[in-house]
Amino acid sequence: MEYIAFDCHKHYTYAVVEDERGRIVREGRIPHERGALREFLSRCREGSPVAVETVGNWYWIVDEIEEAGFRPRLVHAGKAKLMLGMVNKTDKLDARGLNKLQRAGTLPEVWIPPGELRDMRELPRARMVLVRERTRLKQRVHATLAKYGIQVGASDLFGAKGRQLLWAKRPLLPLAPHPLRHQRAVAADRCLGRRDPGHRGEDEGGAFPHPGGEAFGDLARGRVYPGGGDPRWRWVMWRDSRCGTLGLLCGDGAPGSLQRGKDPLRQDAPGREPLLEMGLQ
Repeated sequence: MEYIAFDCHKHYTYAVVEDERGRIVREGRIPHERGALREFLSRCREGSPVAVETVGNWYWIVDEIEEAGFRPRLVHAGKAKLMLGMVNKTDKLDARGLNKLQRAGTLPEVWIPPGELRDMRELPRARMVLVRERTRLKQRVHATLAKYGIQVGASDLFGAKGRQLLWAKRPLLPLAPHPLRHQRAVAADRCLGRRDPGHRGEDEGGAFPHPGGEAFGDLARGRVYPGGGDPRWRWVMWRDSRCGTLGLLCGDGAPGSLQRGKDPLRQDAPGREPLLEMGLQ
């Protein structure tokens, strides 16, 4: 008999095969492709136990182990970690640790429901998620009405009568008369520095004036200059600034930093021309 342990991840599984004395027979990484696990197990002794931790994608892994003629043992990941007590944690150490618990007879197993029952369990789980999201949306509507002091005289706000009353109160909400597309446009304009007319630091058209305005507009809309230098530079509109101050994040993340950080912006750095044109050197 051999002891087999799978340290499973999202895209691959690290497998370790040991004999009864703990000597490693085979180990390696298996890509998560249909049939890859069965092919790996075909070179092992049929009927050997295979330890698998309770990760999110253990369903199909257990199915492949059973189809290959081996005995899956689903492991309680939290208890196994406490029992092993290892400071370092790697794929290789985790898989070898599971085999160590198998040989000692102390592997913390959990029950593996049959495949048909596993599929049936997914139905109420999916419904729980949908009901939870529905409840969150309803609570958001209640919170919005309470925020603006709007009272709706209905015991069930989302019943037939409650929906009619709610629709009648709709004009009382600030942004409700505007379509969603208009709200998105308003938010985008504000993110680009444009504010309502009369705001301090604005021109007559309501746009935030800035040297090199065209270049600023391109940067704010996410356009990249050819040869624009380090792609880690991020242009941000500081939320706390009343005039829409433009900041440059580079190196250690300080706005406008030219000297600090792991990769400071040199005076001769490529792509600095837009900064000079815009007066942001």
